[in-house]
Amino acid sequence: MDVEGFWALIERSGRERDTLDGREQWLIGELRKLGGTQIEDFAIRLQECRDRVDNAAMWAAVDVVYGGASTDTFWYFQCWLIGQGREAFEEIAAAPDALAGLPSIRRLAGRTFHDWAEEEWPWWESLAYVPGQAHPGDLEKALAARGFRTRSDPFPPDWSQIGEYPALRELFPASGG
Repeated sequence: MDVEGFWALIERSGRERDTLDGREQWLIGELRKLGGTQIEDFAIRLQECRDRVDNAAMWAAVDVVYGGASTDTFWYFQCWLIGQGREAFEEIAAAPDALAGLPSIRRLAGRTFHDWAEEEWPWWESLAYVPGQAHPGDLEKALAARGFRTRSDPFPPDWSQIGEYPALRELFPASGG
């Protein structure tokens, strides 16, 4: 599965189902139809996308939204961002402050995470498990045989690389900084 195929599945899942759980189940079903190698490719593409946004600049932007983001929060956010589709992902990967333009983020403005409904949270933890649930065998072993290892945590950030987030800070002024 190439990058185009990966994004086609992610985006189609959003058209086919209107909840993250529904999207997860749809993706598992579609991947199972494709077979082991394609599922492995999906897992690799997913990790490649995560790696692109696994940096201090993105983590700091997520900190603004959440008022502080733990390792798990940031890790689950990465999958959620991928779930927003390729166009949004590319824009935000290039400029994390562009998060402020997403309607789903704008709806959170003026409230702390304590006031968010479950379906509003910008995270999609279970997307990370989709390839493993779809794969007919041991996904990690199959990926290792291909010379690839997935990770279960973000890289340690280089906090000297964070930027300014004026649009996000306008939406979430209570986050400080």
